[in-house]
Amino acid sequence: MRMATTVQVKVQTLERLKFFKESSKESYDEIINKILDEVEEGELTDDAIADIKTGLREIREGKGKPIEEVAKELGLKL
Repeated sequence: MRMATTVQVKVQTLERLKFFKESSKESYDEIINKILDEVEEGELTDDAIADIKTGLREIREGKGKPIEEVAKELGLKL
């Protein structure tokens, strides 16, 4: 039997966690564990985290490019 607990998070934190959902059925426990696994494995360096934060901020500011545009620039077909 799995034990569960309630964790209080700010609405902003919940929205950030939703960004990492790969499917609607994925639990927040799974999302948190995926993030923790990445950190524990050392794959996310401080620079990588800073780059991710910059990228997310730029997307929110509308600075991203559609995948079709990037593919065209790279000469790729989707």
